[in-house]
Amino acid sequence: MPAEAPAAGRIPVRKTYKLYMGGAFPRSESGRCYPVTGSGGAHLANAALASRKDARDAVVAARSAFSGWSGRTAYNRGQILYRVAEMMEGRSAQFAAEIAETDGIGAERADELVAAAVDRWVYYAGWPDKIGQVLGAANAVSGPYFNLSQPEPSGVVAILAPPAAPLLGLVSVVAPVIATGNTAVVVAGERAPLPALTLAEALATSDLPGGVVNILTGTTGEIAPHLASHADVNGLDLTGADPETAAELERSAAQTLKRVLRPGGREDWLADPGISRMTPFLETKTVWHPIGV
Repeated sequence: MPAEAPAAGRIPVRKTYKLYMGGAFPRSESGRCYPVTGSGGAHLANAALASRKDARDAVVAARSAFSGWSGRTAYNRGQILYRVAEMMEGRSAQFAAEIAETDGIGAERADELVAAAVDRWVYYAGWPDKIGQVLGAANAVSGPYFNLSQPEPSGVVAILAPPAAPLLGLVSVVAPVIATGNTAVVVAGERAPLPALTLAEALATSDLPGGVVNILTGTTGEIAPHLASHADVNGLDLTGADPETAAELERSAAQTLKRVLRPGGREDWLADPGISRMTPFLETKTVWHPIGV
């Protein structure tokens, strides 16, 4: 027998948006949320309002995942990033609808931005096993030694996602960080967090280990200062901060000697990204070895 059509007066199931930490979807420990509205002011959903405790928990999750993620072969990390692109491709319609609702753009433009975000994952999936050849070197020295330099990940990187590009900009700042072996704590744009949360669902159903990417929603002013001053955060990407906030966060980050990527002004997220976003959170390890021993 054919399945019965749904009742005309059926009430749709409303999604409860949560945080994404350690591969799970917990509510904020404070129990708070805030309304997310579309470009015309219509209510779209309620998003979790992350607290200082949530930020600390996300850093713990990222630190716990770092050794396993950075210890994987570069080839395997590339395979996993490609798998993320596959999972995003399957949710293209959902991403496009969310972007269109929040930014008030047409369906064709939304589809273009989603396709660019998927392609950005594919782009960075090709880099993990090549960045060492580009940035590493066998150094010429005067003496009976081999001298080799290779890039290594810094550790946990806190990222303020760009609010004006809730999907393509988000992918463009997260993918290069994890492609090089770092783990990330991401503060999604407050205005339009839904694409970031849908991305979290794609990450959770890909092969990406839990804790490699952790996504917090809420206000930058409440979450970011705790990440900037956190002693177990090794890097800080301020792309999504305004100049005044960025300067204040950079001063806080200086207390624990973090690597800081300053905001670059108005970004063209559709442009060729190159490797400029992979290098800030890499360190160079140089090894000396005697010849003939």
